[in-house]
Amino acid sequence: MPSIRSTIKRLQDDFPGYHFEVAGEFWWSAAAQTVYYDPKAPSSQAFLLHELSHAILAHEGYTRDIELLKLERDAWHYAKSVLSQEYDIAIDAELAEDNLDTYRQWLHNRSTCPRCNTTGLQTKEQIYHCLACGHDWRVNEARLCALRRYSLQTK
Repeated sequence: MPSIRSTIKRLQDDFPGYHFEVAGEFWWSAAAQTVYYDPKAPSSQAFLLHELSHAILAHEGYTRDIELLKLERDAWHYAKSVLSQEYDIAIDAELAEDNLDTYRQWLHNRSTCPRCNTTGLQTKEQIYHCLACGHDWRVNEARLCALRRYSLQTK
């Protein structure tokens, strides 16, 4: 496997429309057209290819929480099936699934009714409704911070 430094150089040459910037975490900024990466993190090259996949697949945002899971799944698939072959970087399927599991758990936590613990449905951006007890709640962004669920006034 090539070094992270040589991989970044090659990616910069192959994708001149994107910027690659060292950061404390991995993420893709569509607004800045920048892939942020942590060269010291375990499996850094796999996560680098994953974030680049978001760029290549033109992932810019989502409205429904379930859409984020699809974006993540698609990016891992592209990284494993296309980019890993092209750049001779092995991506462990278990690494990808473990990462996707964190999004699955995030989605489950957000959709769990704070009143009766039944799984609810998202009705609007950051708004959920429980079919079991009729409760409505709003969630915070909570991808990088603690989840908060706020009960909404019922009519």
